[in-house]
Amino acid sequence: MVSKKTYFLIACALVLCASTLWAGDMASFVDLGFSPDGRIYMFAQYGVQSGTLRPWAELFVVDVPRNDFANGGRIAFTHNSPVISGSDGSGAFYRLIARNAALAEQYRVNFLLQGQPLYISLDTNEVIGRGETIEFRDFEAGNSYKASLMPLVEGSGNNLRSSFHITLDRVARNGDRKTYMVGNPQIKRTLVASYKIKKVVIAPNDGSVIFVIEMKIQTDDGYDIRYMVEALHQ
Repeated sequence: MVSKKTYFLIACALVLCASTLWAGDMASFVDLGFSPDGRIYMFAQYGVQSGTLRPWAELFVVDVPRNDFANGGRIAFTHNSPVISGSDGSGAFYRLIARNAALAEQYRVNFLLQGQPLYISLDTNEVIGRGETIEFRDFEAGNSYKASLMPLVEGSGNNLRSSFHITLDRVARNGDRKTYMVGNPQIKRTLVASYKIKKVVIAPNDGSVIFVIEMKIQTDDGYDIRYMVEALHQ
């Protein structure tokens, strides 16, 4: 029989191995919801800086039809002191939300109108620079989707730049087909090594689709994880 002490030692070893293999700042994504008409989407991310251990948070408001940030819709905060041992940095997120409650009111974002998940990635295997194709369904509307993320990575080291776009094929309940291109492949992002679709959600009322994209950002010690979204107003 394996003792509790043995289980504890194994757990500690796994944690140490994980910290050795992953050197970087891993953000947490927060779905904050839509406006009642589905034309505005709000999300946030937060974490702890790997070098300074200072907690940080970022808040974003997205104009869904334009697939761009709304006016004044990008706010960031980094605390000037390291986190308390065991903290995940969420305190920075709570502070940012508390101090910018008027932004949600301005854009009529309802925190209870969060997106319905259509797809959540559980795949941890990834090849840097390679694209992916996923399939998912909206059972309520009867639509089937196939999304292909196609990245373009250029250069290496400090000269690394990349872009991507998503080709989305939709088949409606009645068999009608439509293809969309989501994202702007002309936008080059410095030091972003790869992109991955982590989640797809749909607005409760109007069917707007949000792709949550995980970005792996190259650093001196490894990679930081950050999130962005691409929006489609169907």
